Amino acid sequence: MKTAIQELKDKIQHVIEELNGELSEYKAGYKQCLINIQNDIDSQMLLMEKEQIMDAWIDGLINWDSEKQAEQYYNETFKSE
Repeated sequence: MKTAIQELKDKIQHVIEELNGELSEYKAGYKQCLINIQNDIDSQMLLMEKEQIMDAWIDGLINWDSEKQAEQYYNETFKSE
Protein backbone atom coordinates (compact mmCIF):
# COMPACT_ATOMS: atom_id res chain seq x y z
CA MET A 1 0.00 0.00 0.00
CA LYS A 2 1.25 3.47 -0.84
CA THR A 3 0.53 6.71 0.93
CA ALA A 4 -1.08 9.61 -0.90
CA ILE A 5 2.25 11.43 -1.17
CA GLN A 6 3.94 8.33 -2.59
CA GLU A 7 1.17 8.03 -5.20
CA LEU A 8 1.59 11.71 -6.10
CA LYS A 9 5.34 11.22 -6.50
CA ASP A 10 4.73 8.27 -8.84
CA LYS A 11 2.29 10.30 -10.96
CA ILE A 12 4.77 13.16 -11.22
CA GLN A 13 7.50 10.70 -12.25
CA HIS A 14 5.23 9.30 -14.96
CA VAL A 15 4.66 12.77 -16.43
CA ILE A 16 8.39 13.55 -16.27
CA GLU A 17 9.13 10.36 -18.19
CA GLU A 18 6.55 11.30 -20.83
CA LEU A 19 8.35 14.62 -21.40
CA ASN A 20 11.34 13.07 -23.17
CA GLY A 21 13.05 14.24 -26.31
CA GLU A 22 13.49 17.76 -27.52
CA LEU A 23 11.31 20.07 -25.47
CA SER A 24 10.06 23.55 -26.10
CA GLU A 25 11.14 26.18 -23.60
CA TYR A 26 7.70 25.96 -21.99
CA LYS A 27 7.79 22.15 -21.65
CA ALA A 28 11.37 22.24 -20.36
CA GLY A 29 10.29 24.70 -17.66
CA TYR A 30 7.27 22.54 -16.83
CA LYS A 31 9.48 19.46 -16.54
CA GLN A 32 11.94 21.29 -14.27
CA CYS A 33 9.06 22.44 -12.07
CA LEU A 34 7.88 18.84 -11.70
CA ILE A 35 11.42 17.74 -10.83
CA ASN A 36 11.61 20.47 -8.17
CA ILE A 37 8.30 19.32 -6.67
CA GLN A 38 9.51 15.73 -6.68
CA ASN A 39 12.70 16.80 -4.89
CA ASP A 40 10.61 18.58 -2.23
CA ILE A 41 8.57 15.41 -1.79
CA ASP A 42 11.77 13.41 -1.27
CA SER A 43 13.44 15.89 1.06
CA GLN A 44 10.51 17.01 3.21
CA MET A 45 7.02 15.78 2.51
CA LEU A 46 7.56 12.03 2.88
CA LEU A 47 9.08 12.61 6.31
CA MET A 48 6.23 14.93 7.32
CA GLU A 49 3.67 12.39 6.18
CA LYS A 50 5.44 9.60 8.07
CA GLU A 51 5.43 11.68 11.26
CA GLN A 52 1.72 12.46 10.84
CA ILE A 53 0.86 8.79 10.34
CA MET A 54 2.92 7.76 13.35
CA ASP A 55 1.38 10.48 15.53
CA ALA A 56 -2.12 9.43 14.47
CA TRP A 57 -1.36 5.81 15.28
CA ILE A 58 0.01 6.73 18.72
CA ASP A 59 -2.97 8.99 19.39
CA GLY A 60 -5.24 6.10 18.38
CA LEU A 61 -3.80 4.05 21.22
CA ILE A 62 -5.19 6.57 23.70
CA ASN A 63 -8.74 5.18 23.23
CA TRP A 64 -10.87 7.36 21.04
CA ASP A 65 -14.33 7.49 22.58
CA SER A 66 -16.07 8.17 19.33
CA GLU A 67 -15.75 8.96 15.67
CA LYS A 68 -16.66 12.54 16.56
CA GLN A 69 -13.45 12.89 18.59
CA ALA A 70 -11.44 11.51 15.68
CA GLU A 71 -13.02 14.04 13.35
CA GLN A 72 -12.30 16.83 15.84
CA TYR A 73 -8.66 15.69 16.01
CA TYR A 74 -8.44 15.80 12.21
CA ASN A 75 -10.00 19.25 12.01
CA GLU A 76 -7.74 20.68 14.71
CA THR A 77 -4.60 19.08 13.31
CA PHE A 78 -4.90 19.26 9.53
CA LYS A 79 -7.40 21.97 8.61
CA SER A 80 -6.30 25.57 8.64
CA GLU A 81 -8.68 28.46 8.53
